[in-house]
Amino acid sequence: MSIRFLKVEGHGDLIRDTGSNGIINTNRSEYEIYMKRTKARLTQHDKMQDVCREVNDLKKELREIKGLLMNIGKNNGN
Repeated sequence: MSIRFLKVEGHGDLIRDTGSNGIINTNRSEYEIYMKRTKARLTQHDKMQDVCREVNDLKKELREIKGLLMNIGKNNGN
């Protein structure tokens, strides 16, 4: 039977999973801080996408208004 987890030398909160060779941080508070940062980054990304969509919608509407104004100008010029 083999040992599944080994302590990482010099790092009290880190262990190595011998199955995947991955490093796991066992410090719960650091994990919660990491998850809060990740969630905040995703929220920021979602907000940025919303702003980009709004800007693109405004650009489209301005092009439509410009086209209508040009048509009005052509019709009044005749």
